[in-house]
Amino acid sequence: MEQRKKRITRATIKAFIRQSGDKLWIKNDSDFDGMVDCVMPCSSTWRHAEPTERLAENTLGVRGAWFVGRSQDWFSPYCADGFEGYDVSNCCGSFTVATKS
Repeated sequence: MEQRKKRITRATIKAFIRQSGDKLWIKNDSDFDGMVDCVMPCSSTWRHAEPTERLAENTLGVRGAWFVGRSQDWFSPYCADGFEGYDVSNCCGSFTVATKS
């Protein structure tokens, strides 16, 4: 019998961010660009996640992260390049939050 995987939710990501503390890294793959009114690719390099208090409901306290909410965010596990965490994508872009494995 196949074992079911636990569903990844916003609460899963929020707990991961909280538990990771200063070990959290972020990589933005795409961001919304108002100049062209669509999501555009951006430089996807890993960097230490910086805390922010701005728009905490949508950033979950991480600069560069953006959560739309209302079931409009898609989550998947990430394990590559020496990092483990989660991919997040929505209508505003995509990014990965992870810790070094």
